[in-house]
Amino acid sequence: MLAAGEQRRTVLVVEDEVLVRLALADDLRARGYTVIEAASGDEARKLVLAGVEFDLIVSDITMPGELDGADLARWLHDNHVTTPVMLTSGMPSALDAARESCANVTAFVSKPYDHDDLLQQVEALLARSDD
Repeated sequence: MLAAGEQRRTVLVVEDEVLVRLALADDLRARGYTVIEAASGDEARKLVLAGVEFDLIVSDITMPGELDGADLARWLHDNHVTTPVMLTSGMPSALDAARESCANVTAFVSKPYDHDDLLQQVEALLARSDD
C-alpha cells in the first residue's frame, strides 16, 4: 500500500512465460506498483522507444525474438537508459554470462524464485534508486 503522498512506482515485467509473467505482475500490483508487461525483449524495446518510463525493469534472460533479456540490458545501456534492471533465469550459465556482459544490471535472480524474496529485492532496488 502507498503512504499518503507517495508516488506509485512503475515496473516493466519482461517474461515470455505467460503464467510466470502474470503471477509476478499480480504480486507487484498487490504491493501497489503499476505494472506494464512485455512478452519479449523486442516488446520492451518498443515501449522504451515509445517513451514509456519505468522505475525498474525485471526481465527473464532466455526469451524468443531478436533481444533476449541480456541483449535488452545491453541495448538499454548502449542507449543511455538508466532504469535499474533485474535479470532472472532458470539457467545458471545464462546468469553467469549476463553478470559478465551486463554492467548496468543491478540484480540477478535464479528461477524458480520465491515471490516474497523477489518482491523484497524489487523494493530494495527501488529504495536504492531513490537515493
